[in-house]
Amino acid sequence: MDNNVFEVLDKVDVSTKSEKKGRFTYLSWAWAVRELLRVSPSATWKVHEWGIEGNRQPYMKTEAGCFVKVSVTVDNITREQVHPVLDNRNQPIKTPDAFQVNTSIQRCLAKAIALHGLGLYIFAGEDLPEVNLSDKDKDDILELAMTVGKDERDRVQKALDSGNLNKSNYSKALSSLKGLLKNKENIDE
Repeated sequence: MDNNVFEVLDKVDVSTKSEKKGRFTYLSWAWAVRELLRVSPSATWKVHEWGIEGNRQPYMKTEAGCFVKVSVTVDNITREQVHPVLDNRNQPIKTPDAFQVNTSIQRCLAKAIALHGLGLYIFAGEDLPEVNLSDKDKDDILELAMTVGKDERDRVQKALDSGNLNKSNYSKALSSLKGLLKNKENIDE
């Protein structure tokens, strides 16, 4: 490939494909794979397994918790990522179920792809580019929330104040409010 893959992927704005959950930002693994393959169609990845033949599993169990490992190879450069198996509060899980292992594998894959440039700034603790909403967007969503009700307006204001409502999830929040308003109008009829 003529261009440096890292430089190409590092320039991709992932803010509309990332989601804030609590104080953490997540990048959709499926979108990350699609963007990686658009830039480097020959890229591959491997989910590592542990154990003895005939009884291998895609996670390693330790005293500290369970871990998954994914390697992503792009243009003959392999980068590996290890990720703990976490619950929905981001606490380590000692005995994970299949869904929890799979979720951690997908998060690990997105992080391993980030090591090749795509959305790396998310995992570096840097802010998303232009995550703050414009004053007009804030006013619009607060006005819509108020038409749903004062409690909803207070909830949206709190989300804006905490930074949990930003450009990366604005459209989703707007759509959700429109759905609540439609339900309210149907009930009022």
